[in-house]
Amino acid sequence: MSMPEAEAETRPERVASDGDRPGPVGRWFRADRVRAVAIALIVVSVAWRAGLATRGWFSQDEFVIAAQVLDTRLDADFLLRTFNNHLMPGGLLVAWAMVRVAGFVTWPWVLLLAVGQAAIGFAVYRLLRHLLRPGWGLLIPLCLFVFSPLTLEVSSLWLVGLLVMPMQLALVMAATAQVWYVRTGRLRHLVAVVLWVVFGLLFDTKSLLIVPLLFLLTVFLFTSGGAWRSLVTTVRRHWPAWLVLGALSGAYLAFYLTRPARELDEPTSAGQVLKFLGDLVGETVVPGLLGGPWRWAYAGDGPPAVNPYDIAKWLSWAVLGALIVVTARRRPSARRAWLLLACYLGLVAALFAVTRLGGPLGSFVGIIPRYVADVVLVAAICVGAALLGTKDADEEDVSAWPVPTVLREPGAFAVGLVSIIVVLATIGVGTLWSTARFGDNWSTKYGRDYLATTQIELAAAAPGTVFLETTVPDRVIAGYFWPDNLQSHFFRPAERRPTFVEEAEKPFMFDDFGRIRPVVVQGRKVVPGTVPDCGHLAEGGQPARIPLDGYLEEWPYAIHFGYVSSGDSTAIFRLGDSVRVITLKRGLNDVFFLLEGAGDAVEVTVSTSGVRVCTQLITVGRAVPAS
Repeated sequence: MSMPEAEAETRPERVASDGDRPGPVGRWFRADRVRAVAIALIVVSVAWRAGLATRGWFSQDEFVIAAQVLDTRLDADFLLRTFNNHLMPGGLLVAWAMVRVAGFVTWPWVLLLAVGQAAIGFAVYRLLRHLLRPGWGLLIPLCLFVFSPLTLEVSSLWLVGLLVMPMQLALVMAATAQVWYVRTGRLRHLVAVVLWVVFGLLFDTKSLLIVPLLFLLTVFLFTSGGAWRSLVTTVRRHWPAWLVLGALSGAYLAFYLTRPARELDEPTSAGQVLKFLGDLVGETVVPGLLGGPWRWAYAGDGPPAVNPYDIAKWLSWAVLGALIVVTARRRPSARRAWLLLACYLGLVAALFAVTRLGGPLGSFVGIIPRYVADVVLVAAICVGAALLGTKDADEEDVSAWPVPTVLREPGAFAVGLVSIIVVLATIGVGTLWSTARFGDNWSTKYGRDYLATTQIELAAAAPGTVFLETTVPDRVIAGYFWPDNLQSHFFRPAERRPTFVEEAEKPFMFDDFGRIRPVVVQGRKVVPGTVPDCGHLAEGGQPARIPLDGYLEEWPYAIHFGYVSSGDSTAIFRLGDSVRVITLKRGLNDVFFLLEGAGDAVEVTVSTSGVRVCTQLITVGRAVPAS
């Protein structure tokens, strides 16, 4: 055998044809298969969530902020205002630009959320690679985050995304920079930590929690020994970081407290706090980390709340408990990872317990998944640390640890392996089911259907059609958002906008489905008049007091005034201390108008001398669509 033939036989790859060699993609995949699969998983999750987002539409808060954006200039007063007690200049800046460019068009918002979700996914994988021991196990915490049903609201609702996604990105990037700062002590990593915390604070006040999280991360994952020793070591070694971050947090909080905001919704009883904690941990976090909630509670146009099945909920508790016990016994650092998760969850629970429980929606705070979207991220880090260990932990690899005697038997090992596979498959199926059911719930949008109908109706309406100002249906925007639930606010970003007036002879309005209907006023009526063939008489220059059949509290009312006039004139219509000048025409006519007032009688004063006005039809109440 010749030398070339022998060499070809022993090293066949050297004579392989160019067509047999892997291409750039193949070489990249072979270079790091875990990385390639991780990127594929992130891409799949982003595409899947974008598809879910397109099934939904805008929700109540987004209609409100969209109307406010179109009603204001881009200045410091707008950017530094608080929205529902959130100081979010970065979010308001993005919203201002997006609303003016995209309006109610869906795809730009979906694209924005998809880009944000992809950026966070890649940042999470990068953090896991830097923090944890390498291997295929990195995909477990990555999947826990990118496929978590608890973060579906964040990737579907653009206002929630503007609040939560920047905080999530800031949390991950600040944690990554903190890992490198703790390992190297270099100033540039501390600067990166500070800049990412500032970035998060530009979008949501809750980003203040990143600072204590970084401290806890350092205490639990980068020190050893007892609690006191770990605290002292963390403070002594890294005091510049805590000094700078403490000063930043204090300055931000001092500025935040100068902003006008509504009062905090403080809890009213200890029982309310305990129920909230039970909901937050037992109904939301634990089932959500294991593929739940499997069932959602419908919440109108807003994102659904969690509503797990009782059996599945308790099974999820059992699985998590078993995971904690097993990992804590086999890896000492796992205990510290679970304590880190418990401490951060406690911070989040304390924040909402003192700020959200006393409001009208306080009883639902514990089952709203967006409030724990950052907890899911921290849970992914902690689960990864518990299962795989960190690169900084001074301990042997779990695979080298002695296996308990009972599991050395082939039969017992097989049973254990099958059990693990069944549990992981169940969690995966549960995640798919929870996500699919979220999509079904999210696809029902009254606001989208309402607006679509109004646009069709306005296109077909006769020229000169005018509307009295009323509110949109509660299922589109709830009444407690007043005045942002007024139709004039709601339609600002729309392509076709109604013409609203405060007085008209034949006004129209939209019914609950968005169809145009004539206005009818329901409410208090005038008592029968005593003037024969007239009812109540108002003569030029003389006020006529006309009693109502009941008392009206102070409120904005619609008024239907049917009359017969002997000539054209104006008249002053009074309800309590409020007055409106209305136009009267000769003959039998109707006029509808709006007036805010109170009282048990109205007063009509005809302005033109010699003009007589008779009426038996005055109704003061709310405008409703004619059937």
